[in-house]
Amino acid sequence: MKSKITLEKTTLHPRNLHKLRYDFELLIHNYPNLKNFVFINEHEIETLDFSNPEAVKALNKSLLITYYNIENWDIPTNYLCPPIPGRADYIHTIADLLASTNNEIIPLEENVIGLDIGVGANCIYPILGNAIYGWSFVGTDIDANAFENCVKIVEENPHLSDVISLQLQPSSQFIFKDIILPEDKFAFTICNPPFHSSEEEATKASIRKVNNLEETRTKNPVLNFGGQNAELWCEGGELAFITQMIFESAKYPLQVLWFTTLVSKNSHLSSVYKTLNKVNVATIKTIDMAQGQKTSRIVAWTFLTEVQQKSWKF
Repeated sequence: MKSKITLEKTTLHPRNLHKLRYDFELLIHNYPNLKNFVFINEHEIETLDFSNPEAVKALNKSLLITYYNIENWDIPTNYLCPPIPGRADYIHTIADLLASTNNEIIPLEENVIGLDIGVGANCIYPILGNAIYGWSFVGTDIDANAFENCVKIVEENPHLSDVISLQLQPSSQFIFKDIILPEDKFAFTICNPPFHSSEEEATKASIRKVNNLEETRTKNPVLNFGGQNAELWCEGGELAFITQMIFESAKYPLQVLWFTTLVSKNSHLSSVYKTLNKVNVATIKTIDMAQGQKTSRIVAWTFLTEVQQKSWKF
């Protein structure tokens, strides 16, 4: 029997704190260095040069100070600097997913534990998930430098030390192996997989992205969001990574309530659904997300029956 597929459409989430224009007066007050990057554009609108990596980092620092109780956050040069509104949207979507089998009540306890696959150097999903909903996280990555930076972020924000733990994935061949242990139970997994299938493809996409932001043409862009190899590409690209994740998830059917991942390319969905049906998942949900000019979606799946989902103990 084929799994049930539910399609839902959303814009920026109603609970997202960043639905409106940035309050630059407040943000600059809380992080004065941001003032160096804010200007009035030709439409008389206060804005930021989003093609400047230092500007994007300064904005993130201020957003984290202002809204998420994070006083000390930084990332190494050339690592992915995430757009916080979009990352927050993923967290809010997860909250709705958990509420859907919990009498429409979002669970807020620290014993709601999420697993962030590819936590990167920025640790952003665990930070947001804890700040907004009080959840705990395990973050994992294959990049030792990214891992060490996350350790530093947690150490420099002591209130995170009891709610975020970090595990280095020793093998790039695996996603959940050696991370999900027999005694573990996760309410959800979260993942922003590498989009591209090669470094060349990632570079070309980055050039297009920066050219669109700057409205200029360049062959050697300064990347505003950065990104190391493991963050941007893997062999086979996004589809290969998600396919591997799905097959591995089948080995932990009772230990995770919802497995989830971003899927950036709509053309990948049919293959993703076919793979999910091969491993006999019980339910698939696809939630569309639209942030700015980019449209993406989250695919979530569970091996648990509806009765098992509703009896899950957070």
